[in-house]
Amino acid sequence: MVEKGLIAMLRTHPTRIADFGCSTGRNSFAAMQIIVEAIKRKFETDGKVMQIPDFQVFFNDKVTNDFNTLFSSLPPQGLYHVTGVPGSFHSRLLPRASLHFGYSCFSLHWLSEVPKAVLDNTSPAWNSGKVHYFGARREVCEEYANQYAKDIKSFLDSRAEELVPGGLMALLVPAVPASWNPNSAYTVLTEVYHLGSCLVDMAKKGRFYEDKIDSFNYSVYFPVPQELKAIIEKSDNYIMERMEILDNPGKRSLTGPKERASYLRAVNEGMLVNHFGTEIMDELFDRYTKKLKASPLFSDPNSDKTILIFVLLQRKPIMFF
Repeated sequence: MVEKGLIAMLRTHPTRIADFGCSTGRNSFAAMQIIVEAIKRKFETDGKVMQIPDFQVFFNDKVTNDFNTLFSSLPPQGLYHVTGVPGSFHSRLLPRASLHFGYSCFSLHWLSEVPKAVLDNTSPAWNSGKVHYFGARREVCEEYANQYAKDIKSFLDSRAEELVPGGLMALLVPAVPASWNPNSAYTVLTEVYHLGSCLVDMAKKGRFYEDKIDSFNYSVYFPVPQELKAIIEKSDNYIMERMEILDNPGKRSLTGPKERASYLRAVNEGMLVNHFGTEIMDELFDRYTKKLKASPLFSDPNSDKTILIFVLLQRKPIMFF
């Protein structure tokens, strides 16, 4: 049913695809190639080779993203035409009803902002002495959860305006299971917690003022599957065609503490430098690597219980009354 609707929808030219949260394209290019070639194969299988459309791909990320690296790294095959779209994917980015296929992978855990209350020393949710919600008080966790729900709603509402009726959107969202034993396993939350504890240790040793900790929190949130499902089901704009829980496909590429620390540094260093400065980065990640090495859990990729949620949504027809 979805495939038939997709072919009918794609008879318009060109077919427009968007990757929301593309970074510098390392993972995005492969995904865009898979999507384009899958659509082309469907036309070929149906004997409609002459109807295969041109493809236009929109690469979106925040305005500070390194689009120069993305454009200079484009694959040479010329499968599609390329447009860069800087801006927050928590708001409208494309013309109304212009998009046929939306895609986002490992991006929707980023919040539009840190919840204001966790940085407010007059609030019950002030997260003093911590940099994230994992291991924090209930009020802090609730503020993060509420911010996440608000941001996912904004993302879905914005894409609903951009997608054509019948348009599809595939989401791959990093998440954590509803329960896991921290004595025998870890998740991405554990890693963020340990990095935060390294920052706290450095502040206590006078490497920087402790109020630097109180004025900084990570702007990421990792839902449990039922939480994300409930947020999506509140939207009247989509049919949920599929939702699957996947094992984290990348965990075996990070074989030990040193590799995990290098990856976390690559992802987070820009944000950390903006707040704490460049001077402490080597020491911070050296401490972090040693902290991971001190636990046998981080030497075994199978101990990583972080999951990936795959969601396939179809834009409902627009009803006029």
